[in-house]
Amino acid sequence: MSRKRTPDDKSTETTTEVAEPPAAEATPEGHSFAERVGQKKRPSAPDPFGIAVDNVVGVRLLESKQDRQVAIKFGQGRPEDKPSQAVLDKLKDAGYRWNPTHKIWAHPVRPDSAMGTRIDAERLFQEVRQMIRQEKGIEPAQEVPF
Repeated sequence: MSRKRTPDDKSTETTTEVAEPPAAEATPEGHSFAERVGQKKRPSAPDPFGIAVDNVVGVRLLESKQDRQVAIKFGQGRPEDKPSQAVLDKLKDAGYRWNPTHKIWAHPVRPDSAMGTRIDAERLFQEVRQMIRQEKGIEPAQEVPF
C-alpha cells in the first residue's frame, strides 16, 4: 500500500542531507591541494640539450638556453677528436667560435633571429657530419635525432 500526500498532510519532519566538504589534503609543508594549484614545478630540461647526433663519426649538435647558443661538439673534445681543417674552416665561415672551456664550437642565438640560427645550425651539422663521413670513408646516412 502506498501513501499519497495530500495538501492536508503536514509533515513536521524534514531532513536535508548536506555533503561535508572533503578534508583538505595537506602535504608535509602544510599546503593544501587548492593552495598548490598553479604552483606546479616542472622538472627542468637538461642544458645544454641535444638536437641531433651522429654516433658513428662522433659529432653532436646541442643548444643551451641558459648560454643562448647552439654548439657542435666533436667526440669528447679531446685533441684526437679534432676534425679536419676543411671542417674547421666551414665552422669558422658560419660564424662559429671555439670555446676551449667547454670544448665546443659555439654560435650565439639572438632573440631576433633564433629560429633562423637553429635552422642554419641543423644544416651546418648535416654538412659537417657528411664531410666527416666522407673523409673517414663511411657511408652517408640519414639524420639521427636524439
